[in-house]
Amino acid sequence: MSAPARIGVVGGGAWGTALANAAALAGRDVILWLRDTEAAARMAATRENAAYLPGVPLHPRVSPTATLGDLAAADALLLVTPAQTTRAMAAALAPVSPVTPLVICAKGVERETGAFLSDAVAEARPGAPVAILSGPSFAHDVARGLPTAVTLAAADGGLARDLAAALSGPALRVYHGTDPRGVEIGGAAKNVLAIACGAVIGRGLGESAKAALMARGFAELLRFAAAHGARPETIMGLSGLGDVVLTCGSAQSRNFAFGERLGAGASVAAASGGKLVEGAATAGALVGLARRAGLDMPVAEAVQAVLSGEIDLEGATGRLMNRPLRAE
Repeated sequence: MSAPARIGVVGGGAWGTALANAAALAGRDVILWLRDTEAAARMAATRENAAYLPGVPLHPRVSPTATLGDLAAADALLLVTPAQTTRAMAAALAPVSPVTPLVICAKGVERETGAFLSDAVAEARPGAPVAILSGPSFAHDVARGLPTAVTLAAADGGLARDLAAALSGPALRVYHGTDPRGVEIGGAAKNVLAIACGAVIGRGLGESAKAALMARGFAELLRFAAAHGARPETIMGLSGLGDVVLTCGSAQSRNFAFGERLGAGASVAAASGGKLVEGAATAGALVGLARRAGLDMPVAEAVQAVLSGEIDLEGATGRLMNRPLRAE
């Protein structure tokens, strides 16, 4: 296929709206689907997503809609709904051609099944080409037109190249690759690591402790990725190391901020503030996959133990600090 002329974006939150604007700036006509009919009508009238990106004008080439059938006109779809709803959303795309490429833009692992999102979508939409888009990116940066680089990967290298070309514009640079498993693992695992890093800062344990945790957590990520067929160079790139650096070092990250509030003494419910925290939903599934593969992931296991109430932060810190000494 050639670069798609019309892009459909499924999900009207901050990231979906930011990607819709970016695709429009890249010269594409964009159909932005929202679940809420009133929100779609309001966005079409005001040309702004006031709920998620106040003050950011909606590009003239973006058309908000709440009619799922309108997505049938798109040459490719970006799935920008939460990770735990990705399978259901893909299954709901009945009006869309079964061969329309689907680009997963969520970051996580299915909590109930332990499935990677690409596998969940493949089961929901048999035969549909599937790609993954991930990397160090905050929605507000992309929406404001600040320089950002991400990775888009698909098993079909030509598809990945064409989709990357369709989304690359003045401020969004999209690299392409053929390791979708590596790209989705980087995006999912770094969210769990970001919770741990936030908790370290929230507890006042210092930047040295955070740096050590990042390094050891990244080593876990590399081991996990290798065990699941990902390429090391993918994990060392934008969707792995790049995203770890961004997400584990900034309070703009919802996962880092959640961990920081946990570290300061908030309960899991209070720390989330009623908002979706992808890393919290993914932690248990990630640890389950690691155990089935015979992998040791002490940082991820500590995060899951705290989230499940098995231990508190002091217990998690002691568990990590008292592990047997070993060569790095």
